[in-house]
Amino acid sequence: MLFDSSIRKELARSFGATLVVLVTVVMTMMLIRTLGQASRGNVNPSDVIMVMGFTVLGQLPTILGLSLFVSVVGSLSRMYRDSEMVIWFASGRGLVSFLPPMLRFAWPVVAVIAILATLVWPWSNQQVEQLKTQYAQRSDIDRIAPGEFQESSDGSRVFFIDKETPGAEAANNVFIVTNDADTESVTSARSARLEVQNGRRMAILSDGQRVETQISKPGVKISEFKEYGLQIDASTAAAEEEQSARSMYTHRLWNEDQPIFQAELGWRLGLPLAAFNFIVLGLAVASVNPRAGNSSSLMIALFAFIVYYNLMTLGQSWVGAGRIGALGFMALLHGGTLLSALGVLLARHHRWSIRSLWQPKNKVSAP
Repeated sequence: MLFDSSIRKELARSFGATLVVLVTVVMTMMLIRTLGQASRGNVNPSDVIMVMGFTVLGQLPTILGLSLFVSVVGSLSRMYRDSEMVIWFASGRGLVSFLPPMLRFAWPVVAVIAILATLVWPWSNQQVEQLKTQYAQRSDIDRIAPGEFQESSDGSRVFFIDKETPGAEAANNVFIVTNDADTESVTSARSARLEVQNGRRMAILSDGQRVETQISKPGVKISEFKEYGLQIDASTAAAEEEQSARSMYTHRLWNEDQPIFQAELGWRLGLPLAAFNFIVLGLAVASVNPRAGNSSSLMIALFAFIVYYNLMTLGQSWVGAGRIGALGFMALLHGGTLLSALGVLLARHHRWSIRSLWQPKNKVSAP
C-alpha cells in the first residue's frame, strides 16, 4: 500500500542517518572517557579499544531508542513542512492512521532493544569489569618500573627501586611509603627479593630502616632490620567476587528480592517500553511552527528524551533505595507516559482543544 510504504521508507532513511550520527558521537565520547580511565590507571592502555567497544555495545539500547524517537519526529516534521501531511489528511487519513505503519516499522527495533537490554547489556558489563579487574589485580611488583615512582592498586603504597636491578625477582635500593588509616611509614632497604611463603607472595627487604609515624600520637618510631617481609599479594586462591547487579544476567535478577536487583531489572525492562512510548509520543508531539523554526520539534524531542531517561534513572535509584516498588514505578512512569501520549494523539486526531470543551455550542432557534 502506498501510504504504508511511503511512511516506512521515510522512517527508514531518517532512522539510518540518525543512528550513524549518534553511534559516531557516542564512540567518540566513550573513547575520550576510556582514555581518561587508562591515564588514571583504571584500565590497561592496551585494552582501551576493547573497553570502548563493550561500553558502546552496552549503550546501544539507549542509542536505538533515541534514534527511533528522532526519526519519528524528524520525518513527521518534514512531512508537515512540505505539506505532505495536508495531502494525507485531505485524502481521509487521520493522525491515528499513521500509528500502524510506524509500529510495523519499529517493532524489529524494539525487539532488538529488548534483546540488547536483557542479554547483551549484562554481558558487556561483565566483559568490561573482567578487563578492569584483571588489570587492577596485577601484583604491585608487576607495576613497578625501575627508576620511577609507582602507586599500588589500592593507592596505599608508593614504590621506588633503583634502575640498576640484578633481575626480575630482585632489586636494589628499594623505597616504600605506606599510608594506612592512622599510620604512615617509610621503609628503605639496600636490596630486596621475591619469595613465596605459605601461598603468599612476599618481598623480603634486606639491610634497611623503617620510620613509622602515627597521626593520632606524637613521636616517631625508627627501627632497623636485617630482613623484613612485606606481603605483596593476598592468597593465590582468592575468593570469587560477587557479581554486581549491572553484570548479573536477567534470569537471575528475577529470583532476587533485594531492591538493588529489582531496580536493575526494572531499568532493563523499561528500555523497550520507553522505545515503544517514543513512537506514540513522537507522533503526538510532531508538528511544525513556522515562527519557531524548522528544528523546534527536534529540540522538543531531545528535551522529552532527556526528561524521560532522567526519570528512569531517578526511579532506578528510588527502587534501589526501597522507596517504591519496581512494578509500581514502571506502571507509573511508562504506563502514565503511554496514556498521556495517547490522550494527546486522540486530541489532535479529533482536533479537540480546551477552548472547544469549555465553549458552549450555539443553538439554532426555530423560525
